[in-house]
Amino acid sequence: MKIGVVGTGLMGAPMTLRLLSSGHQVWIYNRTPARLKSLELAGATVCRSPLDLAQAVEAIVMMVTDGEAVRSLLSAMGVSDRPSPLQDRTIVQMSTIAPTESQDLSQLVAQAGGTYLEAPVLGSIPEAKNGRLIIMVGAATETYVRWQPLLECLGSELYHVGAVGSGAALKLAMNQLIGSLTTAFAQSLGLVQAAGIDVETFMAVVRQSALYAPTFDKKLRRMQTRQFADPNFPSKHLLKDMGLFVAAAEAAGVAAFPAESVRELVAQAVAAGFGDDDYAALFNIVSPLSDLTGGPD
Repeated sequence: MKIGVVGTGLMGAPMTLRLLSSGHQVWIYNRTPARLKSLELAGATVCRSPLDLAQAVEAIVMMVTDGEAVRSLLSAMGVSDRPSPLQDRTIVQMSTIAPTESQDLSQLVAQAGGTYLEAPVLGSIPEAKNGRLIIMVGAATETYVRWQPLLECLGSELYHVGAVGSGAALKLAMNQLIGSLTTAFAQSLGLVQAAGIDVETFMAVVRQSALYAPTFDKKLRRMQTRQFADPNFPSKHLLKDMGLFVAAAEAAGVAAFPAESVRELVAQAVAAGFGDDDYAALFNIVSPLSDLTGGPD
């Protein structure tokens, strides 16, 4: 297939390589051109603008920061023109955005004569490289079936959740768990360290209990060493997603207070300069280093 990828950052770049290795022809666009060179050397065609990309491909995979970025890029592709360059094109929207944003974008693309499906993912860089992402699709059944082979190149587990908006909502539900589980683990680890308890004893108990989640082991070393550089998922992105979850929960009549408290904590981490670091850096807010080293009161 002729596939476009818009957004070649932490996730978009390995996804592009995965599509190339699966035999697809891939056109790429990124607002930061420096991120494109290695992908061009791997066989992708670099486009000077979103419009150039839209005119060259059948489907456009979007993996960008937020809903505003998606809307801006669609505008640059001529979504409001008549006739629109997006006519007979499919937008595969894989960014984490609000359900209502996704529904609005779907209508916008449909008015341009195109097709839209949302396909947010669970997993990070290793899963993107290996094509083992978990993909949650919100789309009409015929649209899902049409593009299932493409999605199977990127993910090992595909779930057709329902109509547009349902995939986005499920993704926010999962990212809320990412934030809340990591915060809860950070708090427990902080207390264990402050009490002088051996961390391996703590982990041995946790691993044998029904409370264990694999993410605890994935974040343990970062928290113990307080090394948060080279992130798979930066704190600033978790902050955005926790905010989206809170808004979606409130709109649905679901109590948002626990998630709002996590959002506030992540906001403190971002304000403290950890926005581009791994979200495990929230440990520095939950358990400040000075508290463990006899710092000033």
